[in-house]
Amino acid sequence: MTRKRLIIEMGMGIDQHGQEPTVAAARAVRNAIAHNALPGIWEVAGLSDPNQMIVEVKVAVPYPEKVREEEVLAVLPFGQKSLSLETGGMVVQGRAIPALNDKNDDMLVAVAAVTVYVDS
Repeated sequence: MTRKRLIIEMGMGIDQHGQEPTVAAARAVRNAIAHNALPGIWEVAGLSDPNQMIVEVKVAVPYPEKVREEEVLAVLPFGQKSLSLETGGMVVQGRAIPALNDKNDDMLVAVAAVTVYVDS
């Protein structure tokens, strides 16, 4: 079988309060897939089940070692999912609000690329 890329989508996510890289990463993935429909999975690739597609996610985020991977992948409704993390994104100075449990003024920005493959 040959693995072929069907689509690549990019997204950005921010955690403005709480300084949670998992939140920023999950929002980036959600943003990447938010406006997609994949009828080509059935009509072109001929899959009978959306869980047959292979979904590879790459996220660049500050503090990737703190990301809870299962929470990021849970954003994806279907597929054989995998996640790779790397240091990246951005830390931007915001404003800590004690009522929102901020630890400091940092806002975390993550970027994601979601690639869907099919085996043919």
